[in-house]
Amino acid sequence: MLRHFQPLTHFLGLAGYAVTVAAYTWDLRNPDGGMLGLEFARGIAAQTDCMLAHSLPERVDVTVTDEASHVVAKGEALSSDASRPMARLWVRGDRIERENVWPDDSDVGRPVILPGGEVGILCSWWNADDGSEWRWQVEFSNSA
Repeated sequence: MLRHFQPLTHFLGLAGYAVTVAAYTWDLRNPDGGMLGLEFARGIAAQTDCMLAHSLPERVDVTVTDEASHVVAKGEALSSDASRPMARLWVRGDRIERENVWPDDSDVGRPVILPGGEVGILCSWWNADDGSEWRWQVEFSNSA
């Protein structure tokens, strides 16, 4: 368990004591830049089987690790033909699957990682039927 101040991993319990929740580290890299690729985002969030990701590069390598730095799941050169502003990154056993989407009501409340690694919670999403515009709200907090 993480015991240092990390986003979305600590909160105050009913008695005012710090409570630790299990967390994953999400490493997203663009494999197309430089010899070893370029870091796109690195963020920490409570364990989840689906992380939304905003504005992913065309291809992305994703590694999810637990608090002991053990690899939970991995996906390499994940891409999608669909051009969408968001992607669902699904943890499926020991692999990651990418699904580019227009978020829907099932995505509200899911964590979303932004370029650079900030992780928030999707609070609302709307998009025009033709995809010409969209509006969304994300909440950021230093607690679970």
